[in-house]
Amino acid sequence: MNRVMRVVEIAAFGPPEGLRLAERPVPVPGAGELLIRVAASGINRPDVLQRKGHYAPPPGASDLPGLEVAGVIESGDAEAMAQAGLAVGDRVCALLAGGGCAEWCVAPVAQCLPVPQGLGDVEAASLPETFFTVWSNVFDRGRLQSGEVLLVQGGSSGIGVTAIQLARARGATVIVTAGSDEKCAACLSLGAHHAINYKTHDFVAEVRRITEGRGADVILDMVAGSYVAREVECLAEDGRLVIIAVQGGVKAEFDASLVLRRRLVITGSTLRPRPVAFKGAIARALREEVWPLVASGAVRPVIHSTLDASQAAEAHALMESNQHIGKIVLTWTA
Repeated sequence: MNRVMRVVEIAAFGPPEGLRLAERPVPVPGAGELLIRVAASGINRPDVLQRKGHYAPPPGASDLPGLEVAGVIESGDAEAMAQAGLAVGDRVCALLAGGGCAEWCVAPVAQCLPVPQGLGDVEAASLPETFFTVWSNVFDRGRLQSGEVLLVQGGSSGIGVTAIQLARARGATVIVTAGSDEKCAACLSLGAHHAINYKTHDFVAEVRRITEGRGADVILDMVAGSYVAREVECLAEDGRLVIIAVQGGVKAEFDASLVLRRRLVITGSTLRPRPVAFKGAIARALREEVWPLVASGAVRPVIHSTLDASQAAEAHALMESNQHIGKIVLTWTA
């Protein structure tokens, strides 16, 4: 007899009220996959976009929202798990292409990581999406080095609080923008060296002032749109602009002569459609380079709110309000 589970599904595209609890069969893991009994599911902005009908899951992925979970391995590909140093009964967190808002989910073994020592399920569920994203874009694509300057647009977001801590821990100077003095203070408490309230200050002028005219070496941008031209202005020579979201719009005009004269790089990426092998490489880097920092407390999860899975609509509304600092996580209780 097939087991059933509770899930959060998108009953209708549009506002958060389109989310509902439903029942579906428990999925079955295939080759290279494992089945996780989910304790907690992280909420991310791509979930909001998918709920609105603007971000379809990649081919073959679950239509359920949810890109990160934490829980216990219940079954799976024994050989693949053994090669990854995992076993049935282990507590893991995982990055998914979809399906995380459910009591069970399947995940590629390569995209699963052991829960760092000392962390609970809620904290662990908040890690994968932002840590995979920041590592891939700030350190792989952006090539941020110790001694360089990183500007993070939206420092109080889940991505932002992760970028602040990882960049600081790896020896970079961190400047952030945020939309209130409260959020700026929170970013400073997490290790940012400078925080700019973008509603009251011009971040271009402030970055120039802070760096004594030199500019930022790497900018992590979740806005795009009109921000791109301003970011090009405040990049240092050989600077790298990495765009990971387009909340401010998909079109931008900028001074291309600055790109030539300063030898700038403008790049970007989306993680969700990338192949398992690519994400698996990030997972291995995180386990080696970052998990020890999390276990030691040098880098820590920042949780704004924990809600029951039945409150998924409220969680999405909170994310859209932009009032949160850190991550929003759903929990699954019996």
